[in-house]
Amino acid sequence: MSIDTLEDLYLEQLKDIHSANKQALDVTNEMAEAATNTDLADALRAGADGIQDGITAIEKISEGHDENPSGEHCKGMEGLVKEARAHAIEETFGEDATKDAMIITQYQRLTHYAIAGYGCLAAFADRLELDNDLSALKACLDASYDGDRTMTALATGGINKSAVT
Repeated sequence: MSIDTLEDLYLEQLKDIHSANKQALDVTNEMAEAATNTDLADALRAGADGIQDGITAIEKISEGHDENPSGEHCKGMEGLVKEARAHAIEETFGEDATKDAMIITQYQRLTHYAIAGYGCLAAFADRLELDNDLSALKACLDASYDGDRTMTALATGGINKSAVT
């Protein structure tokens, strides 16, 4: 597919974030299982629910443009997922809190990719005057920011402190 217009770019990026979310969903569930702190595990499960909501929103938006959101493979998220598995799930840790701190680190990296993707898509939808799409994308963006803030609160609220001792 040739990307000639902002609309072409928009549709291509919908596929990218769809792929990114599908990949992030799997590893987020894996990190929820690996987490030792119950608040962190709960937050990761809520994050997985939010990612699934994003997948559903992107599918609905794509259908509204007679597009199939599948078929793209996001290599950026592939790398982030590989890193998350290697560093948060497969790594050996001396302390549970240190493992949980790493899980937060990896989850936030995934989330920041989503924030960038949803932010760009929202800007494109705004310029293309796709008001319904824009509303849905802003909701996904806000949910991603909320997930990031939740992880920061968990880290600064005690997990990082526990990892020091």
